[in-house]
Amino acid sequence: MSPRSVRRKIAVATWRAPSEGRISARVEVDVSAVLDHVDRLRSEHGVRVTLTHVVGAALGRAMREVPEARARVVFGRIVPIEDCTVAFAVDIDDGADLAPVRVHGVDRLTTVEVARAVEAGARDLRAGEDRSFRRSSSILRALPVAAMRPAVGLASVVTGGLGRGFVGQPGRPLGTAFVSNVGSLGLDEAHLAAVPFARVPVYLAVGAVRDRPVVVDGEVVVRPTVVLVATADHRIVDGVHAGMLQRALLRHLSDPAGMDVPARP
Repeated sequence: MSPRSVRRKIAVATWRAPSEGRISARVEVDVSAVLDHVDRLRSEHGVRVTLTHVVGAALGRAMREVPEARARVVFGRIVPIEDCTVAFAVDIDDGADLAPVRVHGVDRLTTVEVARAVEAGARDLRAGEDRSFRRSSSILRALPVAAMRPAVGLASVVTGGLGRGFVGQPGRPLGTAFVSNVGSLGLDEAHLAAVPFARVPVYLAVGAVRDRPVVVDGEVVVRPTVVLVATADHRIVDGVHAGMLQRALLRHLSDPAGMDVPARP
């Protein structure tokens, strides 16, 4: 990433020395059934479904089941978030830049619907047809770093806190939860850095798929596995909620076909 890129400028203006409470959890998952299901969905629907789409669909459902984790801090108060919007990090410039694609109501979409929404959003971003992203990028590119700090601070209140649009950015720009496939970068696992102004309660990193030994019915076998690492705002999510989220997430991943049917309202 260029030191003069918009994303680098935002990073410099956003983060200071660590001082906020974060909680992280790591789990290694056997994804044999998930990968088989991905192949079936691709064949049946002609849609480029990926492991990340399945994980995102499962995370949306887990967030619905643990409403305590769907919240943000606004003016010192914990404010509930009603929806389960999941933002997916997508590559928009051959690895030189990333942008989020927000998918609303992920908890009620099938995996194929999630995949279609993410791919459509990614196409718009790469083609420069996402007006919000294009406008916010042009504004932020023109600002010096010294002016970025107050701009980011104001964005934190307006977009992250109040959920309103600001300088081209939509309200809650990274959704209720954020998913990034770090495995596409060759990483087995990563702890994602929280973006303070977005006020996202949960971040989830999806590592690379690797063959690892696992125990199945008392026997050691080699299976494709992936490491998932969640990072959460400890003001909202504590160990109890983290455990609830993990159990719900793993339950949905163990039955990927169960996410082929839209959830009832």
